[in-house]
Amino acid sequence: MKISTRGRYGIRLLIDLAEHAGESHIPLAVVAERKGISIRYLEQVAIILRRSGFIRSVKGASGGYALTRPARDIILGDVLRVLEGDMLVVDPPLPDVQETRLQRCIRTTVFDRMNEGIARIIDRKPLSAVVCSTDPKESYMYFI
Repeated sequence: MKISTRGRYGIRLLIDLAEHAGESHIPLAVVAERKGISIRYLEQVAIILRRSGFIRSVKGASGGYALTRPARDIILGDVLRVLEGDMLVVDPPLPDVQETRLQRCIRTTVFDRMNEGIARIIDRKPLSAVVCSTDPKESYMYFI
């Protein structure tokens, strides 16, 4: 499983909004510049996050984006599933397809456990856990 650019940029957008939550609404151009992200791509990600209820937007001269709720109430697993779809390592078997014993064994002993481990981590990690206050001259490091 690999998290796409959409998922990574979406998390970075939410982190930036959480880090600057006291500044009311943040224009996407400001976030794009701070994070070194394409504004056009960030706009597409912001639309998905807005429709899903993670962020809100305000139009106009003092407009921009803000989180709809505190960072501690936004779970990374929920965000990633909205942006990426399911977070499975491999797709589950199709109902019409009969698994062999070997396939079932590999699925239950390896892939299902990997899926459970990933879910256990991302479903317990709030956005606030990855928001850091660091010197802007230093590189950011986020741990999930």
